[in-house]
Amino acid sequence: MSIFGLIQIGLILLCTATISSLQCNHLPFQQRKAIKNSLQLLDKMGKKFPQQCLREKMFFRFPEQVLKPRQKETVKVAIEEIFQHIFYIFSKNLTLAAWNGTALEQFQNGLYHQIEQLEACVIKKQIHYFWSKEMDRLKLKKYFQKIDCFLKDKQHSLCSWEISRAEMRKCLQLIDKVIRKL
Repeated sequence: MSIFGLIQIGLILLCTATISSLQCNHLPFQQRKAIKNSLQLLDKMGKKFPQQCLREKMFFRFPEQVLKPRQKETVKVAIEEIFQHIFYIFSKNLTLAAWNGTALEQFQNGLYHQIEQLEACVIKKQIHYFWSKEMDRLKLKKYFQKIDCFLKDKQHSLCSWEISRAEMRKCLQLIDKVIRKL
């Protein structure tokens, strides 16, 4: 390969890295916009919270400490993991949810896009270093397992989905608060 060819490849790699870093610099703004859209889609998916579901109300207690580390990179990794858990929950057994299918699909696509953006911006080598508090990861996993078990125990009933949808709304609102501080 000629020197000219190597220079072209080098310039392409440099431009790609520059564009990628510019996208990551605007990540908090993009995430706030995406979360706002996700919250609107959650509202659009279903109607008001059904009165008959109030007696089945469940308190899951989100582990807020996972979003309070000192390094921004750690917060990004935690948010990425939260989005993955939400995506997983909203990709299962939704037959009794009776939600607007288009809004649900847009919500899922939005979550997937947010996960991809975060994965592109979070440096994988640093994940182990920054996200080393295994207790925080376990608390987060336990929180989402609790929601998943609740859905299974209630046989993915309409009320269990509505309660889970309300919980995801709280979760996204909390993430939005944290992103505003970044």
